[in-house]
Amino acid sequence: MKKHSSRIRDEIAKLQEQLKTAETREKERIGRIALKAGLGEIETDENELQAAFEDLAQRFRRGEVVPTEGKGANEHSRKGAQTTPVASGPAASGDNEA
Repeated sequence: MKKHSSRIRDEIAKLQEQLKTAETREKERIGRIALKAGLGEIETDENELQAAFEDLAQRFRRGEVVPTEGKGANEHSRKGAQTTPVASGPAASGDNEA
């Protein structure tokens, strides 16, 4: 059975709305985590921060980061992977502003 183009457009519109909702949830989740980590207090170039996030994402994809505390620590652990500590606070920002 063939679908009419109007029905396909309706389905596409629904999927686009679902995508928008899912992306909003992801942005809010990542934003909350970033604020908890203190990133809201660091003054840095947005491109630099994005590059740091991309590096972090690659480390997770390669299995180099293992959660050690909190929700999901056991379910995300990878055998043989090592944790890499990430410093936070003024000294970690690389900017020695007082």
